[in-house]
Amino acid sequence: MIVAPGHTGRLVKGLAVAVALMMIHTAHAETLNLHTATIADINKAFDSGKLSSEKLVSVYLKRIEAYDKKGPVINSVIYLNPEAMALAKTLDAERKAGKIRGPLHGIPVMLKDNFDTADMPTTGGSQLLEGSMPPDDAFTVKKLRDAGAIILAKVNLSEWAGGGGSVSGATDVATLKAGAVPNGSSTAGGQTLNPHDLERGPAGSSGGTGAAIAAVFAQFGLGTDTGGSVRGPSSVNGIVGLKPTHGLLSRDGIVPLALTFDTGGPMARSVYDIAISLNVMTGVDPSDAATQKSQGKVARDYTTFLKTGSLKGARIGIARDFTGKNAEVDRVFNEAVATIAKLGATPVDIRFPAYVLDGRMDISSLVMASEFKAQITDYLQTTSAKYPKTFDDLVRLANDPKTGYRSPEKAFALKYTASVARDLNDPVYLAAKNEGSAMLTKAVEGVMSNDQLDAIVYPTNTTGASLIKPKGDPAPRSPTDSPTNIANQTGFPDLIIPAGMTSGGLPVTISFFGPAFSEGKLLGYGYDFEQATKALRLPKHTPALSGDVINL
Repeated sequence: MIVAPGHTGRLVKGLAVAVALMMIHTAHAETLNLHTATIADINKAFDSGKLSSEKLVSVYLKRIEAYDKKGPVINSVIYLNPEAMALAKTLDAERKAGKIRGPLHGIPVMLKDNFDTADMPTTGGSQLLEGSMPPDDAFTVKKLRDAGAIILAKVNLSEWAGGGGSVSGATDVATLKAGAVPNGSSTAGGQTLNPHDLERGPAGSSGGTGAAIAAVFAQFGLGTDTGGSVRGPSSVNGIVGLKPTHGLLSRDGIVPLALTFDTGGPMARSVYDIAISLNVMTGVDPSDAATQKSQGKVARDYTTFLKTGSLKGARIGIARDFTGKNAEVDRVFNEAVATIAKLGATPVDIRFPAYVLDGRMDISSLVMASEFKAQITDYLQTTSAKYPKTFDDLVRLANDPKTGYRSPEKAFALKYTASVARDLNDPVYLAAKNEGSAMLTKAVEGVMSNDQLDAIVYPTNTTGASLIKPKGDPAPRSPTDSPTNIANQTGFPDLIIPAGMTSGGLPVTISFFGPAFSEGKLLGYGYDFEQATKALRLPKHTPALSGDVINL
């Protein structure tokens, strides 16, 4: 090949660019980045024989070692499974022998420490249950294990899922101040930090799961949600989360807060991992009557809904009631709405009726306090003799100086709950639970019907992550502070997707909220938005380690 002298420099530069591009492509093709890898990516590496579960668990354990109790001290893990590596080796042997249980075979996951595990303690975040070994696994935990998932750790939560012993509903500053439990803390697990900003908490109550998955301590995790406890932590930690339809997942073996609203839910770094986890965990459970509602309404494979173009032609309600609290959150939210429109959806601005916004607050607080008092007593009956047996025992022990209880705020909040909780045959409680929730459900269905909406989108959190120690006195909640408990009172599903970052480096997410058992459609919308924006960010306080990119 003869090159004219004037073109030599351009040719050399062109060849250099081509070689660089080829090297980038080769590197991409031969490595797996744990920060962004989906379970599908990991299974491809498993299938090639170039990755083992033992190696995968090892990489996750190295990140936990570097960042959970050292370095930034995120402090998300309450109990690290000592058998995790042995389980990984066993599952690798099964794979080598041709026995593959499914896509979760050898995948490390984390559980909020209110899911019962027969081989690990379950505390509900309370020092009053430290060391308590449940009689068996929760229904969803058993399903995960049967599918080959490895329970890597139990992680921190707001004690008793936050609302169990809470000053929720109080209006006077003195009560709110005395019961203001620090954001992301429990007496069993201590204080968990937000990996994006160490002065801020991970939100409640599934804060340990949110922080751990954002910090890449496991492939995905489970939280629970009674009024926003999957969605708040997913939002402030910048990950994907799903509060499913009430009854889609069994609550058997989960420490209860208020069973009228309670549900478990997956939290992950991708929509794909949420979908694949649902495939494993759903199913009618004879021990949980609520799952009967899901009979015939569970998708065979939720990953089939994950298609780009899913938003095209959809009518999406934009809930403007929950904007105006923070300029940076509003900026990211408005950019997300613009993206949804670019993807072919029709945004429709909506407002909820005032009685929906106002009424749900008191309904939530009343039902939660009353049900926790009764239902935690039922759960405590399953623990061994040395542990408290009733709600009254919890109140008494938390407020007894001899106990050495580590949270005066939670002790006060438990005592406050005792003063406002009603019996489950109380007509005021029954009206709130039955007529109140039914009215709200019909109103939300009416909003969706009037505008022929496929889903509603709102900013999951109206502000960024809260400081662990907020400045000034706490204030009563405003009806537009958060929309999340609408999904609990209706029982409808709510999917959280990263949307961007504030100028101060805090994650912002949006929620796709839809009618009962519309998880497949919501996952499709979320996937379409996720693929268009790629807004997931690795937290700055838990940066990449050398082993995170695995050579294949």
